[in-house]
Amino acid sequence: MNHIGAPIDSLMFLNASQTNINEALDLLSFKLFSSIFFLGVLPLLFLKMTTISKMSYKLRFFNFIKILLVGLLFIGSTVALQSKTYATFFREHKILRTYVNPIGWIYSFQKYAKNQLKSERLEYKIIGEDSKIVHEPGHVEREIIILVIGETVRSDHVSLNGYAKKTFPLLEKENVFSFKNVSSCGTSTSISVPCMFSSLTREQFDIEKAASVSNVLDILRDTNEVHVLWRDNNSDSKGVATRSAYENFRDPVVNSVCEGECRDIGMLNGLKEYIDNRKGEDILIVLHQMGNHGPAYYKRFPDEFGRFKPYCKTNELSDCSNDEIINAYDNALLYTDFFLSKVIELLKSYPNDESAMIYFSDHGESLGENGVYLHGMPYFMAPKAQTHVPAIMWFGPRFLADIDSEKLKQRLNNSYNHDYLFHTLLNLFEVQTHLYDPKLDILDGLINHN
Repeated sequence: MNHIGAPIDSLMFLNASQTNINEALDLLSFKLFSSIFFLGVLPLLFLKMTTISKMSYKLRFFNFIKILLVGLLFIGSTVALQSKTYATFFREHKILRTYVNPIGWIYSFQKYAKNQLKSERLEYKIIGEDSKIVHEPGHVEREIIILVIGETVRSDHVSLNGYAKKTFPLLEKENVFSFKNVSSCGTSTSISVPCMFSSLTREQFDIEKAASVSNVLDILRDTNEVHVLWRDNNSDSKGVATRSAYENFRDPVVNSVCEGECRDIGMLNGLKEYIDNRKGEDILIVLHQMGNHGPAYYKRFPDEFGRFKPYCKTNELSDCSNDEIINAYDNALLYTDFFLSKVIELLKSYPNDESAMIYFSDHGESLGENGVYLHGMPYFMAPKAQTHVPAIMWFGPRFLADIDSEKLKQRLNNSYNHDYLFHTLLNLFEVQTHLYDPKLDILDGLINHN
C-alpha cells in the first residue's frame, strides 16, 4: 500500500511539539520498529564493519565534480524542456525547494524555532475593546451555546450530506442544518483550531500574530456577560483557551468514561450542574473532541459502534484493505453522531433558554485516494478530502422561533469556511463591535434579536 505523507516542514515540527503521548503511541507499530532495525540499524552495522579503501583528496575531488556535472546536466536539460512550467510553478510554490532537499528538515526546524522565539516576544494585544452586548427591552432568555470542535472529519463521509452509509443516523432524526460546502483553514489541528477562533481570515492568518491578539473567546468573555468554558479531550486548545476556563478531559481522574483512552462523551459529565449554577447568564461551552484522529481509528469508538465490518483494528494501515480502513473511520463517525445527539439531548432540557449546538470539524482526512492517507499536507496541494469539512447547527425551540429557518435551508449549499465561525458567534451572542463583518456571518439577517 503506497503512502504519501506530508513533508517535514516547520508546521510538522509545530504539530509534533503539540502532540500528546497517546497520539504519538498511535503512530508506533511493530512494523515501524522492524523497518528501523532492518533498514537502519543493520546497514549501519554493516558499514561499521566494512573496510573502506582510502582515496586521495585529489581523486575524491574529481569524482565529486564528475557526479555533480552529470547531475546538473540531467537537471538542467529536464528544466530546459519544461522551463515555462517550472518557472511559474516554483515561483508560486517556493516551499517545494525544501522538500526535495534531504537536509531540508534542518531549515524547517530553524524556521520553527525562530517562529517560537518570535511568538514568545510578542506582546499580547486586546482587540474589540468596543464589544458590548445590547439586549432589547424585555429580553429575558439567556443563551446557552455548545460549540463542538470535531477532529479529522471529512464532509463527504457525513450521511447528512448525502453519504450512502448511515454515519449520522441519530442526527438525521433531529432538526439540524448541515452545511455541505465548508472549507477548513488548514490541514492540521495546530493551524485550523486557532484560525477558526481568530478574527484573521485564512489568507491573513499567521499563527504567531493570532496568538498575540484577542480571539473570539476573549472578546465574548471580556463583555463580562458571557461565561466561557473549554473542555478538551484532544491534545489541547492550541493556545485558544489560554485566557479562558480550561478543563483537561484526557485525564481519567477528570473523565469518568475512559476505556483504554478517554471518550468524548465524558466531557458532558457535570455540564448540567455548570449550566444550572449560572442561571440567567449567557454561556458558551467549547468541547474539543478526539473524534476521528488517525491512524488508529479503531480506538476512537467502543466495540458496540463497530457496525461497519470488517474494519481495520490496527494503526498500521498497510496491513488493512481500503474498505477496512474506511469502515473503521466510519465507525468513529457513528460515535461522533452519538456524542452530538447527547449534546442536543442536554440542551433540550433548557426549553426556556435560547440554546444551540454548533459543530465544526478542524480538517478532513485522506483515506487512500491516490495513495494519500491521514492529513497535514501543505494547503495548496492538499486534496479536497483534507480541506472539505462538515459544519452542523441545531437550535432549541426559543432560538428557532427567532430564526428564519426557510432562508437558512437555502444557504446549506453555499460556500463557507472557518472564517465564518468568529462572526457567527458574535451575532448569536448579540455582540456589537467594529470587528463584526456580516459578510462572514452564516446567520446574517436571519436572526430576529428583538
